[in-house]
Amino acid sequence: MKYFSLLLMLFMINAVNAQIDEEVKVKYAVETFFYAFNGKNEFAMKGVVDPDVKMQTVNLNVLGKMIIQDNNFNDIINFMITTPDSISFHEKVLDYKIQIDGGMAHVWAPYEFWYKGEFSHCGVNSFQLFKEKDAWKIIYLIDSRRREDCDPVSE
Repeated sequence: MKYFSLLLMLFMINAVNAQIDEEVKVKYAVETFFYAFNGKNEFAMKGVVDPDVKMQTVNLNVLGKMIIQDNNFNDIINFMITTPDSISFHEKVLDYKIQIDGGMAHVWAPYEFWYKGEFSHCGVNSFQLFKEKDAWKIIYLIDSRRREDCDPVSE
């Protein structure tokens, strides 16, 4: 019985370590996405995003009605590479909450967006990732954007 308990404990430690290892890999994919976005690195961004990624935004329209907008990944790439270096932008992630089940992961990441050194808006990014071989790829991203109820931390 003593050996069984020891084996069970070792198995649980390995399972916990494997979960932590996967969380690190998932977080790495999302952090790489933001590092690439903020650094205008199209190739690094494409390395962690599935070619068929779906992107949406939850936002208020001009009438104050909540809507969902479909976004095109290439529009983000174009924004990155066509924004002159003299115009700064920075998406600052405030936290990561990661959930994993097998080959699927979810990341909830509150953020602030700064444009030209000024606070622009805040919200939450919600990422869905798929494990492709040993790498996690972003397959879906939806974000919210708002200007109220934000408590920006200086950039």
